Amino acid sequence: MSNYIKATNFATKDALSSGDPLKIVKGTEINTEFDAIATAIATKADTVSPTFTGTPALPTGTTGVTQSVSDDSTKLATTAFVQDVALAVKEAMYPVGSIYVNSSVSTNPGTLLGFGTWTAFGAGRVMVGFDSGNALFDSAEETGGSANAITVSHTHTATVTDSGHSHSLSISGGSSITGLGGSGSSGWTGTNSGVTYVSTSGTQSASTGISVANSTTGSSGTNANYQPYITVYMWKRTA
Repeated sequence: MSNYIKATNFATKDALSSGDPLKIVKGTEINTEFDAIATAIATKADTVSPTFTGTPALPTGTTGVTQSVSDDSTKLATTAFVQDVALAVKEAMYPVGSIYVNSSVSTNPGTLLGFGTWTAFGAGRVMVGFDSGNALFDSAEETGGSANAITVSHTHTATVTDSGHSHSLSISGGSSITGLGGSGSSGWTGTNSGVTYVSTSGTQSASTGISVANSTTGSSGTNANYQPYITVYMWKRTA
């Protein structure tokens, strides 16, 4: 873009004496001036739908530089304005107290995002939602729980007793039986011609004690109480 610079000082010709050849306004001088004017005009932007080339910049102090982030007009925006808006959006997304999580980059968010003061947060812990009805979770940043399982080793013992039962004994075959008798009975009677002999004592009973011991169960261990998890980098914005 070029500016028009006058090549001939026409006013100085008026002070010259009559007959001075320099007092004459020449056609070439006029032609030169009009060519310079045409060149300057041709390299200027139109006021309606201009097409800029190069690297346009707004003058210092214009509304394009000083407009606020909340400005919702159609004013031209400078790179400074765009950067301010981008920063304002990020800060709105992460107000003080927010948690930033990254699965692979350990760099402090103050460096990554370009704002705020951040501290590492929740090392070795998972997060749980606030619950005003549960004393364990009714205030922010309460901690609790244990990584270690505490399931005490123990045994179970069971005793089973057979309280006894009644039964009758019968013997078939033969015309006589000798040497009869038995524990808890008064012997046996029967007919010689019969083939069935029944104990006269009525019942025979026995009592048996049975003990059953289960094998040891339960365990205690370190790092045996974790839920399924995945490790990430967590940061809390403090300022």
